[in-house]
Amino acid sequence: MKQHKIGIIMNGVTGRMGTNQHLLRSIAEIIKQGGVKCGQGETIMPDPVLVGRDEAKLKKLCELSGFSKMSTSLDEILKDKGYSIYFDAQTTGIRADSVKKAVAEGKHIYCEKPVAINTGVALELYELCRSAGLKNGVVQDKLWLPGIIKLKRLIEMGFFGRILSVRGEFGYWVFEGETIPAQRPSWNYRKEDDGGIILDMLCHWRYVLDNIFGKVKAVSCLGATHIDKRVDEKGKVYKCTADDAAYATFELENGIIAHFNSSWAVRVRRDDLLTLQVDGTEGSAVAGLRECYIQHYGNTPKPVWNPDIPQPINFYEGWSKVPEQESYDNAFKAQWELFLKHVVKDEPFPWNLYEGAKGVQLAEKGLESWSKRCWVEIPEL
Repeated sequence: MKQHKIGIIMNGVTGRMGTNQHLLRSIAEIIKQGGVKCGQGETIMPDPVLVGRDEAKLKKLCELSGFSKMSTSLDEILKDKGYSIYFDAQTTGIRADSVKKAVAEGKHIYCEKPVAINTGVALELYELCRSAGLKNGVVQDKLWLPGIIKLKRLIEMGFFGRILSVRGEFGYWVFEGETIPAQRPSWNYRKEDDGGIILDMLCHWRYVLDNIFGKVKAVSCLGATHIDKRVDEKGKVYKCTADDAAYATFELENGIIAHFNSSWAVRVRRDDLLTLQVDGTEGSAVAGLRECYIQHYGNTPKPVWNPDIPQPINFYEGWSKVPEQESYDNAFKAQWELFLKHVVKDEPFPWNLYEGAKGVQLAEKGLESWSKRCWVEIPEL
């Protein structure tokens, strides 16, 4: 069997998402399964080196993951010809400079979203890669969530008829850190550190809408900073300067109206941390991260408004769970495997940095809408 060993520089993986989703549940699992099959008798085997600024954190992560190679010098490791892919999971504000360095050293680029703090820089990164002939990609993990895949299959089968609207609910209560430790890093809540839920989440909603429901035509967005102070990782109280909630409505080119509530200051009374409800002329569906429930036109109840009596209809009874018809892998791992095959075997990978720039564009337009308190059109990049 022919094995393609491919060196990957993994920068910023000491953070929550970098450690859990990219290192442990993606790269480590790919190695554990014997690599990525990419043809008759061929596999791709990742060979990662962990890069970061904190040597103690890197050593601890090496012990946790079982990987031995690490470096605190990005410049030095980028010059090593044994590594052909640069992966970036750093905070948004410092990502662009590192990506530019990697491009200059001829590395293929794969990075987390948002790819940059503004659309101009995001497009610059894409153009740098394209001009240098380098493969490039952005993480768009929600496209591989089982619940989202089930929704996409229903659309392909024509289950909904004409889709009318999409309603997304995302978020959970992020503890302030005073009595219970926070689940998210403090920089998320500081505008000066490029935090904020609009920049973070509207990138996700752009690729979900564009890839599954239709191109985004316009946005109306209202942000808020509901919690004005939190406690950081060192136990110090700090002022929250970034938005922790966003209420955004999107008009799609095909006439579908989508609305997403995104919040780190909301308590959950729904099936999952993310739910999408799709309503069409022939049927509706509600999808979470893994499960999906449907109601056909023929199963739709006929309620009558009467607040003077107990509700006689159990509205949940008319919904059916979509059965498991295919197997699903970790969403991050699934996209990693596709990117590795893109680099080694030149297989298609449409989720490039240009698509990442579209996500940054929507976030910028969302912030503009909030500032101007109006609808904002989304032009072609």
